[in-house]
Amino acid sequence: MYPGMVMLTIERRQNIRDVMGIAWFVVAVVIGAWLINALVFRSFSVTGPSMESTMYTGDRLIVNRLPMTWNALQGKPYMPSRGHVIVFRNPKFEQMQADEFVVKRVIGLPGEEVEVSGGKVTVYNSDHPEGFDPYEGVEIYSSIVTGEVSRQRVPEGQIFVIGDNRGGNESLDSRNGLGLVPLDNIVGPVSLRIYPFNKVSTNF
Repeated sequence: MYPGMVMLTIERRQNIRDVMGIAWFVVAVVIGAWLINALVFRSFSVTGPSMESTMYTGDRLIVNRLPMTWNALQGKPYMPSRGHVIVFRNPKFEQMQADEFVVKRVIGLPGEEVEVSGGKVTVYNSDHPEGFDPYEGVEIYSSIVTGEVSRQRVPEGQIFVIGDNRGGNESLDSRNGLGLVPLDNIVGPVSLRIYPFNKVSTNF
């Protein structure tokens, strides 16, 4: 074999190694991005007025997936805390052709009873048999809650959610057409607003 042919063979092998190296790097980046998106955090954009004035259309949110991942490893569903703002898959997505993912505030937990009457929300549980206001201490756009919901028990495995814009028909939530939300539909709690930059916040 001539020296020139030897050099050409070596260069080809090096080129193949370079291409394979780049290919493996791209695969690793794609897998890493998928794992982060599935197990660590996800990003969502707000659409519509249902969470005003806490959030507005165009706000970019980071949802913390770690609690979901940790609970899944333990073989149990994630249970959000009352008052948390969460993103979940719309249980009516297929039928209504509405947005697939929705952001709302958690109001009623499994085993509790929720009532909407006289312009306010009341939650009943074993610690508060006389009922309490789940919005106490939460600054929201609308102080009056429209709609009527007879005292309703939240079954195991589901939660009751309401948008912060509680007046009129600005929020499709558990008071009306959305209904209760299965725990399995929860993507995770909102941990950070990253856009707009002058409204970066972790306080919801």
